[in-house]
Amino acid sequence: RWFTIYDEDDSVRALKDVMETSGYDSKRWSPRAVRKRISSAKNALVGPNEYTSSAFDILSGVLVEVYPAYQVMLERRNAYDFDDLLFECVRLLEGETGVGDRYAAQFIHVLVDEYQDTNHAQYRMVKALASQHRNLCVVGDDDQSIYAWRGADLNNILDFERDFAGAHIVRLERNYRSTRAILEVANAVIECNVARKPKRLRTKREMGQPIRVVHCADERQEASWTAGEIEQLLRVQKLDDFAILYRTNAQSRAFEEAFRRVGL
Repeated sequence: RWFTIYDEDDSVRALKDVMETSGYDSKRWSPRAVRKRISSAKNALVGPNEYTSSAFDILSGVLVEVYPAYQVMLERRNAYDFDDLLFECVRLLEGETGVGDRYAAQFIHVLVDEYQDTNHAQYRMVKALASQHRNLCVVGDDDQSIYAWRGADLNNILDFERDFAGAHIVRLERNYRSTRAILEVANAVIECNVARKPKRLRTKREMGQPIRVVHCADERQEASWTAGEIEQLLRVQKLDDFAILYRTNAQSRAFEEAFRRVGL
């Protein structure tokens, strides 16, 4: 209750103040880029005092001065940013205060989902919490690791058996959703990954329709091609037979415009 949690915008504003006080022009040096570097450092449990040895480029040189000043400002304002919440928890759990022993004794079972998306700080937290009872269950898939840009460390799952000796591995290789054609393509693509745990997805479903791969120059060409395909297929099918799947709302605009042009 006694401290404030800074969201991303709060952190960027604070960093901008620190940078300008330190003589760095925020128009030349992006506070958001600086914040991203600090976030990566904290997720790797690299504090401001240790950061100097890991500086490797010009922006890192800026952080050597700005990172410690930013932490001083947060402390003065009684504030933590999101990354501090992990950093400080690990510091408490691994410290000499007995907090780690207390929570490791309290939690008999530790369960972690999406383990391939954990960063180094989260790995150390899990290790501390499971240190006494050693009842740790993680669920994850190294082939679905897509958040390295956000600090996720793939080695957490690749090295699990080494880090937690005696672990029992259960491979969940049966797929209940997809046809065999889709799984064969998925298996062929993912086998190209250099660092992965061997697995082979399988299904009892039928082969299904073959996969088509279409290369489009941009989102407008993609939408135009899709609209043209639907127009042709409407000769033997109805509109209810079609669905467009997209990940973010911004992607729907190109399809809306393409369909409007052809009257769909």
